[in-house]
Amino acid sequence: MPALIRFDRVSKTYPEGDAPRVVLREASAEVAAGEIVAIRGRSGSGKSTLLNLVAGLDSPTSGDVWLGDVAVNRLSPRERTLLRRDRMGFVFQFFNLIPTLRVLENVVLPAELAGRGPRAARERALALLDRVGLASRADAFPDRLSGGEQQRVALARALVMDPPLVLADEPTGNLDDHAGEVVMQLLDEMTRAAGKTLLLVTHSREVAARADRVLTIEDGHLVAPR
Repeated sequence: MPALIRFDRVSKTYPEGDAPRVVLREASAEVAAGEIVAIRGRSGSGKSTLLNLVAGLDSPTSGDVWLGDVAVNRLSPRERTLLRRDRMGFVFQFFNLIPTLRVLENVVLPAELAGRGPRAARERALALLDRVGLASRADAFPDRLSGGEQQRVALARALVMDPPLVLADEPTGNLDDHAGEVVMQLLDEMTRAAGKTLLLVTHSREVAARADRVLTIEDGHLVAPR
């Protein structure tokens, strides 16, 4: 499969006192369309930074981050926003559901913001909630759900726009083992079934084992485990 994501000699440095902190050093790697790739590394190694660069939430100090034939870091802020809206879904460690919106409203929100027809958006959101086993909780507020249930809602929200790319940052990091296993099984099955690309940051060996490939950040470089 052709590469959907390509890191081309990407470096990222943050100012930190008198000595800049180098997080990535000319890191290069490719992720094929439809592939599930896990990113591992010690705390502070740059795993979340890597996702932020793909999403256009941050820019590399040097090098380019490509999504298909688009250099994300060369886009304007508005173009990056539209790229995230139309081509990416996000699953975060802390769910990031809007507490004043009901479950169905949380899932539908990205489609509404994109101007999708309300009827079609609602039907897709309900179908996704059914797929994650939460159709019966569509009218509940997030604080009435367990952590695992909230993360399943977040997964449905990430897929409501049918994006080709899903970015997941420690999606099981705030869950117990059982809830985490349920979420990962759904994330794995739903992305594979739809042929989506999943770039996943995790500390967990068990979670990483579900991926097609694992890349590790070592001394700022992206490497395959030895």
